[in-house]
Amino acid sequence: MVEQQLFNLLYHCLQLDPSRITLTLETPLLGSLPELDSMAVMGVIHELEEQFNIQIEDEDISAELFATVGSLYKYVNLKQQSV
Repeated sequence: MVEQQLFNLLYHCLQLDPSRITLTLETPLLGSLPELDSMAVMGVIHELEEQFNIQIEDEDISAELFATVGSLYKYVNLKQQSV
């Protein structure tokens, strides 16, 4: 469920067409999707916090966090478990 929510969030925030781009946990993000610029990162962070009821700390925001869909997925799961 979290996985599909994350996919939907990324499709929406990055205005990706699911018929043209299929996201998987292995899909690279930062540096691979031109739609994921600095403004989009901020939008994704905001939506992650809202939809998953988590708080993303400034020190957690890194290229590693946004390396793949899977790295975001793991982070969201960890944050939800610590709530």
